[in-house]
Amino acid sequence: MNAVTPPPRMHADEVHLDAPLVGRLIARRFPRWAGLPVRRLASSGTENAMFRLGGDLLVRLPRRPNAVPDVTHEQRWLPRLGPLLPVAVPEPLGIGGPDDLFPWPWSVYRWLEGTNPAAGAVREPRRLAADLGAFVRALRLIDPQDGPPGYRAGPLQARDEPTRAAVAELGGRIDTDAVIAHWERALDAPAHAGPGVWAHGDLSPGNVLVDGGRLSAVIDFGCAGVGDPAVDLIAAWNLLPAAARDTFREAVGADDAEWARGRGWALSISLIQLPYYWDTNPALVENSRHVIAEILTETG
Repeated sequence: MNAVTPPPRMHADEVHLDAPLVGRLIARRFPRWAGLPVRRLASSGTENAMFRLGGDLLVRLPRRPNAVPDVTHEQRWLPRLGPLLPVAVPEPLGIGGPDDLFPWPWSVYRWLEGTNPAAGAVREPRRLAADLGAFVRALRLIDPQDGPPGYRAGPLQARDEPTRAAVAELGGRIDTDAVIAHWERALDAPAHAGPGVWAHGDLSPGNVLVDGGRLSAVIDFGCAGVGDPAVDLIAAWNLLPAAARDTFREAVGADDAEWARGRGWALSISLIQLPYYWDTNPALVENSRHVIAEILTETG
């Protein structure tokens, strides 16, 4: 991740965030870290802004009111989930509270090494596919008792209206008939019949870190929760090339119905993101277009 100038506003209710503000917040709440350099980081994330603090820390703040529950959600659940997962996840080291400088809670995490992989340019696709599958399997094995409902772990049919609305908004910018045909195939897949299990909910390239071709960390657990885990299969299309998808599927252990629902989640998420972020988040738009193209080329 590199230091960047502030990105364009993506939401009407975003607040202004910059390095000087973060420096003042740190000095007030965590004097032991006062004076460390603060740099804004490039990110395709839509709900939070990230700043590197010194060499070993990262500050993460919500951009808008809707993102605030994700902050407290992570602060509660990451300490429970992290020790049970095979790769690093964010480790909360400090919790900032609302005050006159910033109205919402925010977090300081330990810095995690690695880079975000790019779809179509994965260095070791089969190794990464196996690593991602092992992460998903480990997450699913965590005791779901008392776990919160997953933000994206409900029935796929609940996405039908917003997905079709996004397709209509996109108009001639995509192959509407082909997209709807693939979406309806996903809706026809049998629903999740077993008990709910843990799912990350947002396994996009921006939330995956790799080092030496291997998965080194998974970040952003704001959507994590219990339900149908098929949503975690989205990495098969938003990151992995077609030749590595079977490796990922085998590592996860997904049957035909779950795979079809996962494809539906990948398609729905990309379709809804595409018109909303068309002018403000080029990386997310590029990945959404990639996902749609990949799904349209599939026959099985």
